[in-house]
Amino acid sequence: MRRKIVAGNWKMNGSTDLVQQLMGALRESLGSLQQGPDVVVFPPALFVCDVLNRSGDALAVGVQNISQWAEGAYTGELSAGMACDVGCGYALVGHSERRQYFGETDEVIAEKVRRALDAGLTAMLCVGETLGERESGAAESVVAGQLRQGLAQVGADEWSRIVIAYEPVWAIGTGKTASASDAQAMHAGIRRVLAELNAPATELSVLYGGSVKADNAAALFAEP
Repeated sequence: MRRKIVAGNWKMNGSTDLVQQLMGALRESLGSLQQGPDVVVFPPALFVCDVLNRSGDALAVGVQNISQWAEGAYTGELSAGMACDVGCGYALVGHSERRQYFGETDEVIAEKVRRALDAGLTAMLCVGETLGERESGAAESVVAGQLRQGLAQVGADEWSRIVIAYEPVWAIGTGKTASASDAQAMHAGIRRVLAELNAPATELSVLYGGSVKADNAAALFAEP
């Protein structure tokens, strides 16, 4: 059965004071829900353990990035095994900022997906097109290529630990948001590609990310 997931990426923001304030508010809000979606937060790596200590049972925690290597002499890197060892359940992979600012290729991203699965994490693979790609009519082909390459190493019995996050680059941090119908159309295309990859396309969770706020979340969730 398809899980509904709400995930929050803190990016390079935060402090110990913010962790205390935000985690308290989150736990209080989640405690009032009788039945709701899975909720995941992705804090900066330095705050992961503090967040885990405050998360309780209703909240999952992930890391914003993992290394393409399992271990070794890679100063500054964070392995998927380390993330799993401290209690994380998720890893973001292929976020547009990693692709844009750090030069991550689809081949590197595929390796990171593989490392996440090997360690026992759920890989949340981010895909999305730029404004130029959308305006040229290439949005669906761009996203399809990111999916096919990023998921190339996923085994037939591992799809339950894959989540796709569609995040159009032009809507991240810009105040622009894809309409609910735009997001629905791309999600449908994503599921078609997943089916071509022999994944359980109707069961996998596909998220939308990009300037999601309280006043547009309900409309996005309402789409099939």
